[in-house]
Amino acid sequence: MNNQTIQTDNGNGDNIRYVNNPGGPKLGYSPKSGVTIIEQDGLYFKDLSRDGKLDRYEDWRLSPKERAQDLASKMTVEQMAGLMLYSRHQSIPASSGGWISGTYGGKSYEESGMKPWELTDEQLAFLVQDHVRHVLVTTVESPEVAARWNNKVQAYAEGTGLGIPANNSSDPRHSTDASSEFNAGSGGQISMWPETLGLAATFDPDITKKFGEIASKEYRALGLATALSPQIDIATEPRWFRFNGTFGEDSRLTTDMARAYVDGFQTSEGEREISEGWGYDSVNAMVKHWPGGGSGEAGRDAHYSSGKYAVYPGRNFDEHLIPFVDGAFKLEGKTRNASAVMPYYTISMDQDTVNGENVGNSYNSYLIKDLLREKYGYEGVVCTDWAITADESGPRDSFLSGKPWGVEGLTVAERHYKLLMAGVDQFGGNNEMEPVLAAYQMGAQEHGEAYMRERFEQSAVRLLSNMFRLGLFENPYVEPMESSRIVGNPEFMREGYEAQLKSIVMLKNKNGVLPISQKSKVYIPKRFMAAGRDWFGSPTPESLDYPVNLDIVAKYFEVTDSPEEADFGLVFISTPRTGTGYSQEDEDLGGNGYVPMSLQYNTYTAEHAREVSLAGDTRTTDVLNRSYKGKSVTPQNTTDLDMVLRTKEMMKGKPIIVSMLLSNPTVVEEFEAEVDGIIANFGVQDQAIMEVLTGKVEPSGLLPMQMPANMKTVEEQLEDVAHDMECHTDSENHTYDFAFGLNWNGVIKDERTDKYRKSRTLTT
Repeated sequence: MNNQTIQTDNGNGDNIRYVNNPGGPKLGYSPKSGVTIIEQDGLYFKDLSRDGKLDRYEDWRLSPKERAQDLASKMTVEQMAGLMLYSRHQSIPASSGGWISGTYGGKSYEESGMKPWELTDEQLAFLVQDHVRHVLVTTVESPEVAARWNNKVQAYAEGTGLGIPANNSSDPRHSTDASSEFNAGSGGQISMWPETLGLAATFDPDITKKFGEIASKEYRALGLATALSPQIDIATEPRWFRFNGTFGEDSRLTTDMARAYVDGFQTSEGEREISEGWGYDSVNAMVKHWPGGGSGEAGRDAHYSSGKYAVYPGRNFDEHLIPFVDGAFKLEGKTRNASAVMPYYTISMDQDTVNGENVGNSYNSYLIKDLLREKYGYEGVVCTDWAITADESGPRDSFLSGKPWGVEGLTVAERHYKLLMAGVDQFGGNNEMEPVLAAYQMGAQEHGEAYMRERFEQSAVRLLSNMFRLGLFENPYVEPMESSRIVGNPEFMREGYEAQLKSIVMLKNKNGVLPISQKSKVYIPKRFMAAGRDWFGSPTPESLDYPVNLDIVAKYFEVTDSPEEADFGLVFISTPRTGTGYSQEDEDLGGNGYVPMSLQYNTYTAEHAREVSLAGDTRTTDVLNRSYKGKSVTPQNTTDLDMVLRTKEMMKGKPIIVSMLLSNPTVVEEFEAEVDGIIANFGVQDQAIMEVLTGKVEPSGLLPMQMPANMKTVEEQLEDVAHDMECHTDSENHTYDFAFGLNWNGVIKDERTDKYRKSRTLTT
């Protein structure tokens, strides 16, 4: 085999051998795995089954589906059960404590002396004992470490069973801001882009497509083959804490952005293409969350049992499907549709028109089998959200609890069986195959062994096809030094930075105060944050610190700590944070536990809330009426408002500029009239803000959502309906509606606003 070359993995201790095929794919394999090379017809193939024969699934000349069908037919029930698992979060190296911890030879990473890319005890176990092949990666120490870890995983997987490679995946990991707390993926010195909501603020699908093209190359260099994104729920409920992970509230904009994102991630071109648009630059996109999770009652989220219900008071369920069926499932590129779908945790209240079931979306046969599979013809993978098969534990605001909403009375095995019968292929956040095997036995008893074998093979073919398309069976390995060169390279960083600049929205510019001359003197107050809890429930200490890197500010302005000496004041604030909408303290005091979620900075009392909630749990252990009318809540960052007003007083008539980090629509009426300029961002680097303030870059972003006039309109809007709030009108007579934004000449009116702007429909 004179086409064969050998590469030592740069001191890692594992030799990865590569075989160059004339006119075909490069093969990569580990000699330690026992895999050898078969030569046939002058071509080379990996003998993954190690039987000395060329099996159909080993023949890269066949289609992914043909190969997947052959491999599925050879798999044991146990191997298929393992393929249906999707691991819990894996950090590289593993942390020593917390909910994503791991050990090395029974010791913590620090105690073990292991290299950061070594496999944990848990990973070694679930790869072999449970046949897991889908692994969710969170934080990584560096691109090189991620690449070496991938190679370790792949060599280990290649040497077991039928040689099925690992399909490593990630939540979004390109943001510049840590506001997406529930997405644990971060790090790795990767290119930095605005949050998804910031991409939407550009109103330019081409930018989102470019992001997908770049992010997919970085993912593949890190050994990642599936993106648990994009989040294409239309965020019609403004209080929802996952709002900033969406493309906003508008179905048309979200549809175009969803299509662009998935096309960018999944499409390979030129010599990188294998077939039908798939190839070595492709990453499977798992769109979420079917059939839309953006209508949780009162903004509560279904990560918590207090927020398990999505409601539809506007009877607007169908609009929430549009980004899926007209966007992610109707791509412009050759891959045709998103390769995977994740339903949300929510119970889509009273939307099952066939069986009348109110159960979590993944459990609902009508939503998965009748609607997604049959009506819309979706043939890709359906994967549950994480931990929906686990038992509920802890209080109603526990993030780490199991989330078996609507099926709390079933056993873990019965939940897996119900999911299989509903049309689901994969179980998110489950490393153990035992309940999947138990579900198989339940089906065999009810329908016969042949039926359940066929049902398992159906899911196995879907899952394997997504791996064959990407060339993982031929070469799942990456080259660590090349990964370090690709991930976060200057070109990719530049593209991300330019997207950040285009995502910044100027909301107010009284008397043309912006831009401000460079080297002007600026006063920036320190920002106080009260002690509280993050979305995981972990305590966060109080802090008092500058909210921006003063070294970066000093490159543009002269920084002074004296308001008297300053030419202008610059105040950094963020969207009010009021928790999950549930309070154990309220329950302890005799209430039902449910409290308001607020988008204003001052203490809010819910005078206009519903007397009776639209949804509630009929179980005697839970709460039927979840109304919070008359109750009050104070945001953790209520002092943001105090900081703005205090700075206004100290500046004695000199200009005040507010920079807002928005994760949700926000009530600005409490301070807007007191300030001269407002710019909003959705997660950008400090430098990008300075570039706009000094006029080096003209603001061009547009609001991807409405900014409410007050909390009364927030309470009265319908959770499932977009564009139905009264919007804030400022002292300059500008209304902060969807698609509003200013540039130096005034209100932006261009092709984007002509295409996407809608007239407001106020709730009556």
